[in-house]
Amino acid sequence: MSSECIFCRIAAGEIPCAKLYESETILAFLDIAPVRKGHALVVTKAHYPDLWSLPADLGGDLLAAMQAVGQAVVSATGAEGLNVGMNNRAAAGQVVPHAHFHLIPRNVGDGLALWPQSSYAGQEEMERLAEAIRARI
Repeated sequence: MSSECIFCRIAAGEIPCAKLYESETILAFLDIAPVRKGHALVVTKAHYPDLWSLPADLGGDLLAAMQAVGQAVVSATGAEGLNVGMNNRAAAGQVVPHAHFHLIPRNVGDGLALWPQSSYAGQEEMERLAEAIRARI
């Protein structure tokens, strides 16, 4: 636990939250500044700053929590869909440096837009980048 991390303090019960789900390793609660009502956060109870620091064996716990909470959020809000997102590091919009997933309920025409898309200069450029990524896996 990091005593300076707000999510660690929430997980430890030092700061109240609108708790939705709790297991031995995972906590889910409503975001206090929701993108849409029902926007939930799924966090690890232990402090890990980002995706790359998460132990792989937490994957099952995280997926189970996201499935259960996501289905409940969709049902309770009447949403037609759900965005699942994770920001990693400040450049990607991560505000709290504690690994967490956003579950955002969605409806057709709700006005929430995702990021704009672009394209590669061609298949060759795409293949070069794919090879560079594969070489690092």
